[in-house]
Amino acid sequence: MILKNTIKNASLLLKNSFIKSHLLDAEIIISNIMNVKREFLLLNDDMMISKSIINKYNDAIKRRLKKEPVAYIVGKKEFWSIDFPVDKAALIPRPETELLVHEVTEFYKNKKINILDIGTGCGCILLAILKELNFSKGIGIDISKKTITLARNNAKKFELSNRASFKICSINNFNFGKYDLIVSNPPYIPTKNLRNLSMEIINYEPLSALNGGIDGLDLIRKVIYKSKVLLKKSGTLAIEIGNNQYKEVLNILEKNGFKEIKKVSDYNFNVRCIISTKWFFFKLFE
Repeated sequence: MILKNTIKNASLLLKNSFIKSHLLDAEIIISNIMNVKREFLLLNDDMMISKSIINKYNDAIKRRLKKEPVAYIVGKKEFWSIDFPVDKAALIPRPETELLVHEVTEFYKNKKINILDIGTGCGCILLAILKELNFSKGIGIDISKKTITLARNNAKKFELSNRASFKICSINNFNFGKYDLIVSNPPYIPTKNLRNLSMEIINYEPLSALNGGIDGLDLIRKVIYKSKVLLKKSGTLAIEIGNNQYKEVLNILEKNGFKEIKKVSDYNFNVRCIISTKWFFFKLFE
């Protein structure tokens, strides 16, 4: 079958199943199977493709029709211009989390720092930061053994194992070291709102990585409290938050002795990240 017709047919199937990104998904999936870039599809749309590729493609499209996320189907997700291997053990990296990476890498540009990533998942935040900060090192913690295995494999893939380590540990039980920077993208969705998520998320992604408790702030409170102990005197905390949580999280930060340095908004003008430091260090610069 001709390539462009194969993509067209798959795209139509996805469209009829109310998948908005139907053409993009169809292209990403077949380019992954063929191990080519999407640009190749446009330049070679009249080429004939083999039956084995078509069979693999049909199987993958069937998975997408069941609303399985494309990232799990192709086994990777681009984050910070890096293709991170992902699987169902970890939450799929989101574009808004790149806001956090951008801010901290600019803040610590050309510096040598020690980093802690709480709730590291596939390791994308810590590894993306270390890709930019060549003199720095860090550790990521998570309660999931499968997730930590994934993060360790990603560190090896990107040749960062000498500067990044990962440990199976809960936030409550981690008491190792002092850090210049603590980053975290903790679960922040209120439990009652989980049912409003798309079926792609509910049926496939680990809800434990999304469930923030009754008010969505359970894990955020723990991250902030633990950061009081683990941050160096001049340390910085960068934490991702959900929509409409800014005032509540800022209040928790201030009650625990932190002062906001900067808040970062997404393209919809929702504050999605707060960068803060301890009060007494902040006062040195007032």
